[in-house]
Amino acid sequence: MKHKIGFIGLGLIGGSIARAIRQYFPDYEIVAFDKNKETLALATQESVIDVAATTIDDNFHHCSYLFLCAPVSYNTAYLKQIKTYLHADCILTDVGSVKTNIHKEVEALGIESCFIGGHPMAGSEKSGYVNSKAMLIENAYYVLTPTRKVSQEKIACYTKFIQTLRAIPIVLDYQEHDYVTGTISHLPHIIASSLVNFVRDTDTKDELMKNLAAGGFKDITRIASSSPTMWQHICAKNKENISQILGAYIQFLNHAKDMIDQEDEQGIYHLFDTSRNYRNSIPASSAGPIKKAYEVYCDIIDEAGGIAAIATILASNNLNLKNIGIVNNREFEEGVLRIEFYDESSSKRAAEILQKFRYIVYER
Repeated sequence: MKHKIGFIGLGLIGGSIARAIRQYFPDYEIVAFDKNKETLALATQESVIDVAATTIDDNFHHCSYLFLCAPVSYNTAYLKQIKTYLHADCILTDVGSVKTNIHKEVEALGIESCFIGGHPMAGSEKSGYVNSKAMLIENAYYVLTPTRKVSQEKIACYTKFIQTLRAIPIVLDYQEHDYVTGTISHLPHIIASSLVNFVRDTDTKDELMKNLAAGGFKDITRIASSSPTMWQHICAKNKENISQILGAYIQFLNHAKDMIDQEDEQGIYHLFDTSRNYRNSIPASSAGPIKKAYEVYCDIIDEAGGIAAIATILASNNLNLKNIGIVNNREFEEGVLRIEFYDESSSKRAAEILQKFRYIVYER
């Protein structure tokens, strides 16, 4: 029997997953609904989808997988509409970065036996189907949050399916997922945005802070450029976790303030020493305190010799690499491969060279 895959929403993530399915399973039938008719027209023209649905209708009957890829706030609303199209063997999933709300709605609707939540840890500051690409989830962590009533057979089936799309599946409890992402993803965005606004509000009349800001400040606040609408939705849907985490972090900051007020030199040294050691233990992190990183991000297909080819191109042009590797968690990064250099001129030259070889390059 020919497999059918359904998509509710065909933006950056939905479009990228659909492209990946088309690439690895060209015979699968893909049906998609999106409010944007131009998106559906383009996806049809590019043969990424077979059926463009203008409403959620009978086209979604008999789907093997049904992906909810609308914004977090809308996915729960779509559940009631698609419930009628679910069947015993269907796997219903989503791609949202907050899981608790949708799991509770799934529970309320009595469709737990079909649902396995999903969160591909890949993305971009850009949005929309036009920016989607098949390799977006390649070698990226893909968190799965199954319900308690979904069968192990379905979990195994979906895990294998994600692996065939070249992503790296990780199974988590949905509440644990929201707490973990609240700490390592949601909190940093709040900190970055708050820090930028703090500098804006306390800057001198001639904007000395803004004009002198460089290196570390720009690096740790880069994510403040992300979509405000998306982060408004995330904060609303994960508010309990974020509030708790933010409260704990504020206490941590107050402790740091107390150490400075009390001239606790040993405590201050311990703060910086332990943070440096822990950060250095994180894969692909730069050594030492946060400082200016000269990085180039590059799209690369996962095939034998792909990284070696790039390394050879750069070495033949006398460019010394500081670090190179696949980025597995790139929720708000562009590019699959991260290449770090020792100086800015090398990173800029590398970007120019790789672009000449028709690689898609993103500079930082």
